[in-house]
Amino acid sequence: MLIGRGMRSFADGFVALLLPIHLSRLGYGAAEVGLLATATLLGSAALTLGLGFFGGHVRLGRGLAGAAMLMAATGLGFAGIDAFWPLLLVAFIGTINPSSGDVSVFLPLEQSLIAHLVTDSERTAVFARYSLVGSLGAALGALSIGTLPWLDRLTSAGSATPMLFVVYGAIGLATLSLYAGLPDTRSGDHTKRASRLGPSRRRVWGLAALFSVDSFGGGFVVNSLLALWLFERFGLSVSTTGTIFFVTGLCSAVSFLVAVRLARRIGLVNTMVFTHLPANILMIMAAFATSPEVAVIFLVLRSLLSQMDVPARTSYVMAIVEPAERPAAASLTAVPRSLASALSPALAGLMLGVSTFGWPLVCAGALKITYDLTLLACFRAIRPPEETARPKEAD
Repeated sequence: MLIGRGMRSFADGFVALLLPIHLSRLGYGAAEVGLLATATLLGSAALTLGLGFFGGHVRLGRGLAGAAMLMAATGLGFAGIDAFWPLLLVAFIGTINPSSGDVSVFLPLEQSLIAHLVTDSERTAVFARYSLVGSLGAALGALSIGTLPWLDRLTSAGSATPMLFVVYGAIGLATLSLYAGLPDTRSGDHTKRASRLGPSRRRVWGLAALFSVDSFGGGFVVNSLLALWLFERFGLSVSTTGTIFFVTGLCSAVSFLVAVRLARRIGLVNTMVFTHLPANILMIMAAFATSPEVAVIFLVLRSLLSQMDVPARTSYVMAIVEPAERPAAASLTAVPRSLASALSPALAGLMLGVSTFGWPLVCAGALKITYDLTLLACFRAIRPPEETARPKEAD
């Protein structure tokens, strides 16, 4: 599963930067990039919502194989279609990911399977490795976009970007062969309506509401639009931007390993909040940078902190619900996040179409800070089993 996660993340890493370049070559602007990013996130939310309601009836291995086939079809669709509205439809149905995190239907399926296979004491560390592999894959994918000028010279005008979407589809087929060997199981006892929430309903919907605020803010700075801001604000090249995203991806990968130790020491919720807050302040500061060097410094520093909450958040959701509720919890915390994050890229695209100032970064940082403070106030007292099982002083 980790190999498949790495391959998918590599594809997501280069496609997030490829998307604004490809649309620009087709004659579309920042507003169209934002709308297409919105469509991809809305489509992911719809698929994940369906999984939330019917997850107890879907075998996890079979579901992952179906998602891999959809990824392959998405790559071929983007490679062969130039008209905007058909592209928008493919984006809605498919698996294109314009953001730095995984927002596709793969996510709740993989999370449920991991939580089903590991113990409470191993869970956070396994999710950290899962996130680490994803971040490294995305970093390498972003770096690989630097080959685009070289591919342009080797191919006829305009054919290099469709070729890379074919590569994206081929990676989907490769992951299909990997997922076909996974345990084809359901999480929990499927005879007890495992797809529905039970005693954890209030917690899950509370987290879903908070995560949606965080994701609405994150939608302003999905990688495709952040790259577009760097292109337009500072005139950076494709290769330079890809290198920047490679460095920030590596920093995020390192932070996942630190997150495990930190969570064991101060707890999952504290780890989520006290690493996220300074990261969001740094993002706002990047918006006011007057040179590319200063902006990149702030973005790199942010990347050292901003993703530490990812394995902690995933582990926390899986920990505070019953095992049979995990597919529904994973999906129903992911769906509002996807829906909320789908609204803001279109707004960010409109902002960038009017001004190259980093208003999307300011909006993202302010919303995310609000999320951090509210999460701490509402959930600090709700502790996962591995924290309640040890003396409180250990925090």
